[in-house]
Amino acid sequence: MAQAGRRVLTIGDRTPKDGGSGIDGAPRWAAGLAAGVQAAILSLAVVVAPTLAAYVATSADPTNDDVGWLRSVAVGAGIWLLGHGVPVAAGAVTVTLVPLGITLLALFACFASARRSGRAAWSGYAASVGGYVAVVTVVAIAVSAGALGVGRAVVGAAAIGAVGLGAGLLSQPGAPPLRTVSRPVWIRVPGFVRAGAAAGAVAIALLVGVAVTLTVVWIVAGRETITSVGQSLALDAIGGTVLAVAQLALVPNLVVWALAYVAGPGFVVGAGSHFAAGEVVAGPLPALPLLGALPAPGGSTDLTTWWPLALVGVGALAGWYLHSRLARGTWWHPVLASAVVAGVAGMGTGVLVSLASGSAGPARMTEVGASGLLVGLAVAAGVALGSVLVALPASIEVRAAVARAWGRFRHHGVAAD
Repeated sequence: MAQAGRRVLTIGDRTPKDGGSGIDGAPRWAAGLAAGVQAAILSLAVVVAPTLAAYVATSADPTNDDVGWLRSVAVGAGIWLLGHGVPVAAGAVTVTLVPLGITLLALFACFASARRSGRAAWSGYAASVGGYVAVVTVVAIAVSAGALGVGRAVVGAAAIGAVGLGAGLLSQPGAPPLRTVSRPVWIRVPGFVRAGAAAGAVAIALLVGVAVTLTVVWIVAGRETITSVGQSLALDAIGGTVLAVAQLALVPNLVVWALAYVAGPGFVVGAGSHFAAGEVVAGPLPALPLLGALPAPGGSTDLTTWWPLALVGVGALAGWYLHSRLARGTWWHPVLASAVVAGVAGMGTGVLVSLASGSAGPARMTEVGASGLLVGLAVAAGVALGSVLVALPASIEVRAAVARAWGRFRHHGVAAD
């Protein structure tokens, strides 16, 4: 009984409430703080290293005499902050396009640091997120991001830290599953809403899988163009490494653009361009080899125009998953649950598309990406149709309600005769 009473303040409700972290007797919050700070510094170092390498490689050039190494660090730090949603000012141009590869790197660093060094206690979790936010905020202030930039740094760091560090803590041996930790929240939500939200998450995962597949097809089909552009740059080893890192940071963005392509609205890479399943209107592009994977003008066919039907197929699979999770209830539960599926899928993809879009440079490049609103609405509509076509006919309650309604209709028809 005494031991059970010492488990209250931990995430998993499985660790003694002794306040120790297991690291030289330090309190648990200290271990969490160290994990958060470590995660931020690790991901920052990975991004800054290529810019420093580029500085070292070009430092002997007399034209770069006025460029110090601190400026190179500031450039790398700005790119790292961009992955947290902080705009970067480059002269008269403000870059707002979030390189999702940097965001994923930060999430992975948080996950790995928390899993290795963190402690699955609420105090440790809060301290780790706080430490991560503190480092990101300090970096934003150091590069003169401005009040708005610092505010966005806090929000972005809190979101990345909460997800990445939380996932790392819950992945530790003996840690409780997320379902147990979040029970006080989801237990208050109706069952059909929970089932619909889970099916919506499945729909998002399936759509990302479709987009990844299409991206691979694009890269394979455009490999000659990609190689040609890369060779035309004539980069040395350092320059090639920096370019490779930059392209890796943008690959997830390309995947999200492919999702917008599949959904129907398509995306742009420069004002005046449009890449959609039914139409491709290209324009001058930056000399970035990865962009050689984009669909070429005239590449749209009668077959590619059917890509948006993939949304209905994904919705059908999500509808079947919904049916398997939905408990018996009234006939309108599957109807509302299908609406939840569509809403979650639409909002989730809309947020992804919005994050992967923005300004990437001057002139035409101020418009890159897609409309999160249009893509979200298209996804919601397609997924809703697919889910309804599967989940409603599969529901015993819906079939019974339809049979009763049909019986009443026939009865009234006979009585009228």
